[in-house]
Amino acid sequence: MLDYQQQFIQYALDCGVLKFGQFQLKSGRNSPYFFNTGLFNTGASLDKLGQFYAQALINANVEIDVLYGPAYKGIPLASATSIAYSRLKADLPFAFNRKEAKDHGEGGVLVGAPLQGKVWIIDDVITAGTSVRESVEIINAAGATVAGVVIALDRQEKGLNQLSAVQEVSAQFDIPVIPIISLANIIDFIQNSDETGEKLAIIKAYRQQYGV
Repeated sequence: MLDYQQQFIQYALDCGVLKFGQFQLKSGRNSPYFFNTGLFNTGASLDKLGQFYAQALINANVEIDVLYGPAYKGIPLASATSIAYSRLKADLPFAFNRKEAKDHGEGGVLVGAPLQGKVWIIDDVITAGTSVRESVEIINAAGATVAGVVIALDRQEKGLNQLSAVQEVSAQFDIPVIPIISLANIIDFIQNSDETGEKLAIIKAYRQQYGV
């Protein structure tokens, strides 16, 4: 696990974004942990979050022309990532979409920089993949290329078949999906902390049952 990934897990714990316990997911599964990026809800925490997204992109050593944030959660994420990336490496344009097309002024569903070249989608998590699929349609329609997706967490969990939602998206669109952290990173973090034992055993059992 890289330093920035370990720092991100600790920061998520400090902000209450990552919690351990018993949580019922939309799938109906009872998860021993829960991750809610919506709790990065202050200026300082969003600034810090953007730095982790930028570090994930820089570590992946990928080519980027534009960052794209799908409405609504992706809008502040792409904005924060663009700001952080400009500090760490280079100034990047970003864009996002409206849920409903604007019927006055310049019109359309896109706001920000023109979508061109290699576009990276910035999102929080991939559950059903709906947000990514809609984003791919918008980006392709603009004549740009979807280069990949960056998310905060890959739960590495089976969907309706033997693939995870992340694996399904990656395979369907033939693009990389880069998480800041994965469930495997969380397990490594716990193993190297003072909180091993029952918590670790429960999460490992959950991964054994539902993991990919």
